This record gives sequence, C-alpha cells and structure tokens, in this order.
Amino acid sequence: MKPDKQWEEEVERATQSAEQMRHEIPHIVKAHYDPKLRRIILSVSSGAWFAFRPEDAQGLEHATDAQLKKMEISFSGYGVYFPLLDEDFWYPSLLQGQFGTRKWMAARLGSAGGASRSKAKVTAARANGKLGGRPRKTAS
Repeated sequence: MKPDKQWEEEVERATQSAEQMRHEIPHIVKAHYDPKLRRIILSVSSGAWFAFRPEDAQGLEHATDAQLKKMEISFSGYGVYFPLLDEDFWYPSLLQGQFGTRKWMAARLGSAGGASRSKAKVTAARANGKLGGRPRKTAS
C-alpha cells in the first residue's frame, strides 16, 4: 500500500521542524556515566554539560553501575535511553528539573520535607518523647 500525499507532506513538515529544532536548541552529543562521581553526564551541542545523580531520577534509583553505563542517545538528540532498565529521559524536561512523573516527584519532595533535622525540631522531639511521645488516636 503506497502512502498518500497528505501523509508524505506531514512527514516532511515534521522532519523540517525537527531539523530546525536541532539548530536552535542545544541537544545531547555525548552521554556517559561516571561511577567515581556517581553522575550521569550529558555533553550538549552548545559545549555545556549537564550532570545528575541516578538517585534523583525515577527508575534509576537502584540501578547498578553496569546498568547505568549502557545508555543511548535518541536520534533527535533530545532523549537518553537506558536499555537495561527500559527507562528514558527527555533532555528538555531534565533541564526543568523533571526527573520522573508528577506523582513520583511529589512523593520525593514530601519525604524530603519531613526529613528536616533542625535543632528546634530535635529538641521538641526529645521533649515530646519524655512526655510519652505522641498521644494515641482514640476512636470517636
């Protein structure tokens, strides 16, 4: 079955748009994992580097060094794929600090907020512990 003219024109427009984007917006040209620094490092066409910890990215938190070393850059240059983990990331989203789904990111922010260890919080927790801790909830 031969593709119709409208489909061919749409593919051509998409190809031109992608080429224009590659010229205007920096894209990934090299990607590697540094086990010593425990960082994924993306080299960008502008000459800049972008690095992040695997622990900060959904799906990479428990990955081994061998799993992290195997990565591929997408054809567009805007994605990085970890085939041994079946995880991929969109470079523009990483730049915006989006390392996972909204739900996953919200859970990470919530757990970080509850982990505060200020001097006042420690003192209050000790004083509360001397009084028997938190009061038990009673059924109404």
